Amino acid sequence: MPKLISTPTVIQAAGNKPKKIEEFVGNVNTETAEISVAKMTSPEGWIEPGQTPGFLEITYVIYGELHVESKENIIKVKQGQSVVVEPGEWVRYSTPNPGGAEYIAICMPAFSSDTVHRDPEDDTIV
Repeated sequence: MPKLISTPTVIQAAGNKPKKIEEFVGNVNTETAEISVAKMTSPEGWIEPGQTPGFLEITYVIYGELHVESKENIIKVKQGQSVVVEPGEWVRYSTPNPGGAEYIAICMPAFSSDTVHRDPEDDTIV
């Protein structure tokens, strides 16, 4: 039977500025370990610690521009575009441009603080 998720759970985000994470499906809001779906609202100038997640992450930008830094380059993901980050790949997300960004993140398995594997030297960006 279909299940309506009427409200998300707001989760505290890592980074140098406050970012709103609204988890609709995942470990916190629905106790779903297989997948998570969350809407992010990220301010101008936000950057989070680098990470090597143990999950696949697919991100779709609704508004603004999200920068996805890897060891090779920085991908600038604009409104209407998506990016896929494979498990075990080092990345750092940021929204440096005016207006910040809104985007949807889908993680498989679901996002977990135990499997995001943040860089220890970036613990000052919390």
